[in-house]
Amino acid sequence: MSIALYVLTVLIWGSTWIALKMQLGEVAVTASIAYRFGLAALVLFAFLLLSGRLQRLDRRGQTFCLLQGLCLFCFNFICFYNASRFIPSGLVAVIFSMATLWNSLNAWLFFKQKATANVLLGGLCGLLGLGFLFWPELAGHQTSQESLWGIGLAMLGTLSFSFGNMLSSMQQKAGFKPLTTNAWSMLYGTLMLVALCLVTGTPFDFEWSTRYVGSLLYLAIPGSVIGFTAYLTLVGRMGPERAAYCTVLFPLVALNISVFVEGYQWTAVALVGLALVMLGNVLVFRKPKPKVELEVA
Repeated sequence: MSIALYVLTVLIWGSTWIALKMQLGEVAVTASIAYRFGLAALVLFAFLLLSGRLQRLDRRGQTFCLLQGLCLFCFNFICFYNASRFIPSGLVAVIFSMATLWNSLNAWLFFKQKATANVLLGGLCGLLGLGFLFWPELAGHQTSQESLWGIGLAMLGTLSFSFGNMLSSMQQKAGFKPLTTNAWSMLYGTLMLVALCLVTGTPFDFEWSTRYVGSLLYLAIPGSVIGFTAYLTLVGRMGPERAAYCTVLFPLVALNISVFVEGYQWTAVALVGLALVMLGNVLVFRKPKPKVELEVA
């Protein structure tokens, strides 16, 4: 079951980049994100209420949902969208793939869980592999003051994503299911995004084209309701550091889709990157060998 959720998450989030590109246009980015998670929260609450699966949260649970909404459904998206204005999307993907390493560090800080050597080595292999995959884009980019802003924002977004993973893990340890916590967190994230739009004077325009509405529905339901629920369920089952390797595989799926949509062509360097990413995946999910204790006669 966990493998199925893992593959589902990678395929969904690896394809959302198409919908994200379709969202860019007349509607402000912050408003589009608010529409996305507002609709996702509405769908989740409707499903939970109709199926009788909505859990009652105590004050601690609601507080954690508020923080999770800030980390996963508000601040990190603002960081990533704005980072993409200053640096290539490939560099954003490489920085985001560091979530595996951030999650390993934060799991140790929050839960005293030591990451295995396989997970750390696999994360580094994946990071190096993405570097090869996006090498032409990275090599042609010149460092500037704006680049430093972009890198900083992408790192903040990744750290925020990692904190959201820790909060979800704590919620699941307390017995709260991702479906319920995601519904509340998406609602809180939406309210914070709406407040930000009001403070900054961002207009709540809407585009009724098939392109915009279709991409919004895909991002809200498969991309958010299904994708985030599947991913955070993996965080609870597999641990934050292993689940986060999904972030390394997302760009790989996106590049394969780009072969058919945008005419992307694989190169020798990119194939080396692909091999490193797959090797990292094997290392991350390899079970550590049990220690053999020698009997002393």
